[in-house]
Amino acid sequence: MGDRGCIGILAGSGPLPAQVAAAAIAKGRKVFIIGFRDFADRALLEPYPHEIIRLAAAGDILGTLKQNNCRELVLIGPVRRPAWRDLRPDAEGARILARLGRAIFSGDDGLLGAVVRVLGEEGFHVRGAHEFLEHATGRSGTLGRVLPDAQAKQDIARGVEVLKVMAALDIGQGCVVQNGLVLAVEALEGTDAMLGRCGRLMQAGSGGVLVKMPKTGQDLRADMPTIGLETLENAARNGLRGVAFQPGVTLMTDPAGCVKLADRYGLFLYGLTPEDLKDK
Repeated sequence: MGDRGCIGILAGSGPLPAQVAAAAIAKGRKVFIIGFRDFADRALLEPYPHEIIRLAAAGDILGTLKQNNCRELVLIGPVRRPAWRDLRPDAEGARILARLGRAIFSGDDGLLGAVVRVLGEEGFHVRGAHEFLEHATGRSGTLGRVLPDAQAKQDIARGVEVLKVMAALDIGQGCVVQNGLVLAVEALEGTDAMLGRCGRLMQAGSGGVLVKMPKTGQDLRADMPTIGLETLENAARNGLRGVAFQPGVTLMTDPAGCVKLADRYGLFLYGLTPEDLKDK
């Protein structure tokens, strides 16, 4: 089989970087994690070979990856986009920023796509987290005990329609719809902050529905929609009645836990079907 090298994991926040590491090791691969300072959860990374490095210290990051024979990379875990004036890049970071060019001022898709391109030019093969976490991408249909009713299905369809329009503008991966009314769309703030806004906007009657799906043509190696326990907690706290997502291209940080929590709160957790995704 030969030496396939070590898988480098560029880790933002949350539990997924450690989960990717565990899954890769279970497949017989070595891993080395670069945890981004101020983002990565050090306690979760502790069981694995790792180093914590500042986001803009590209020289240290690339040097450490090469020193550890990392040929493949996984980018996983959210990183809040910093203000460029606060980055303080090292010399290598400044060189890479120059290569990113105007992409640093574009939406997430444009920027992350450019990052993947530059990493490829540096000799790395970027892989998607879903290639290691196949079990965590869900399935079509209802996952728990609560089923979406007719109104919820209409709101899901409206959410899918809205997200398809948003995709062309590279805006976000989620929206909340209640009785046909779009309460919020996800932008730079992320899903949880968007759900917090919805609590103040919820109308009388049945609660809203969160719909999450990737943008059309989105590079899943750089950014996948994610649902976790906190998503379900925030959905319940802010008056939603359920969450719909596109299976196969959405990561759940704890699939069994998400289903259990949804059942506890009386929320539906629903994987979109091919019929749901058809243009109406």
